[in-house]
Formats: sequence, structure tokens, C-alpha cells
Amino acid sequence: MSTGKSSTPLGKVRGLGAAGEGGEHWLHERFTSVALVFLSLWLVISLIMLPDLSQRTLVEFLARPLGAVPMALFVITAFAHGLDGLKVVVDDYVHHEGNRVAIHFILTMAAIGGAALALFALAQIAFGA
Repeated sequence: MSTGKSSTPLGKVRGLGAAGEGGEHWLHERFTSVALVFLSLWLVISLIMLPDLSQRTLVEFLARPLGAVPMALFVITAFAHGLDGLKVVVDDYVHHEGNRVAIHFILTMAAIGGAALALFALAQIAFGA
């Protein structure tokens, strides 16, 4: 398709749009944002309702399913949302394709590693290891 001279604004940008790409990514960011709002509210309200914030109280809270499961969802959602946001920044500012792929790989591995470490620590607390 030619992107040559055109007399209308639509003609000037025809063929240069997203072509359907990015819609799924945009929705994923919005869904994780909404989920994080609810999970953050749950976390703040749960912490306020605890008698104190000692390590023992927090361990007892996270050892119960009503503490561990939402916290695991919070960790997974937070790392996924953060990874999406960082990838958008890289896509906007890193213009060399090889560098962009390498940075995406590093960010993905860091997010997976961080989430795995947090979930492992949560599992140790929840299962009393």
C-alpha cells in the first residue's frame, strides 16, 4: 500500500495505524489495574483489622487461606501489571529491535523471578515450612 501524497488526513495515515494490534494489551493493563485496586483495598482493610502488625500476627494471617490466596493473587497481578507497564516504556523509547527484544527478555525473566520468589516465601509461610 502506498503512503504517498494524499489530500485528506485519512489518506495520509492510511496503512500506518495499529492494524488491530495492542487492543488485547490495553485491555490486559486495564483488567490488572482494576484487580489491583480491589486487591490493594483488601490488603489495606485486612491490615487495619489485624490487632497489631507484629511478625507473628502477619504470619498467622498469611497462613490462613483468606490471607494467602488473595496475597498470591496480588503478587501475580502486581508483577504482571508492572511488566506490562515496563514493556510499554521500552517499546516507546528503545528503537533498535535487537535491544528491545533483549530488554523485554530481561524484564520478563526478572518479573518471573521476582514473582516466583515472592510466591515461594508466601508458600513457606502458608504451609508452615
